[in-house]
Amino acid sequence: MSETVFTFPVRVYYEDTDAGGIVYYANYLKFFERARTEWLRALSIEQDLLLSNNVAFVVTQVLMDNKKPARFNELLTVSSQISTLKQASIVFKQSIHNSAADLVCSAHIKVACISLQEMKARAFPAEVSEVLARGR
Repeated sequence: MSETVFTFPVRVYYEDTDAGGIVYYANYLKFFERARTEWLRALSIEQDLLLSNNVAFVVTQVLMDNKKPARFNELLTVSSQISTLKQASIVFKQSIHNSAADLVCSAHIKVACISLQEMKARAFPAEVSEVLARGR
């Protein structure tokens, strides 16, 4: 498992909540996605450049555990680390904590690298593999 942990702050907006002001569960997936995207960006991996080269990342599996509700206007911290890195897939261990450091939600999210043209799994480009391996 990765020792490197990337953290990303997320503010809960009204649009993220249900009528009771509690974060709708599916929005945690959006928070996790934003954190992974920003982590890749911090590693100088720009997904739009990959897309222009026929390479995309797709979520293939999610195991999510909701522990405590997050509420409107809370500042949350999303933590991300690599759990497993393979030739064409990566499993992220991610968690969301509130400002009191209480665990709100945790997930293991598997992301595959695909060829957009063929819509099939492919190995990560060499430069991406190298950066991800260092990011562990």
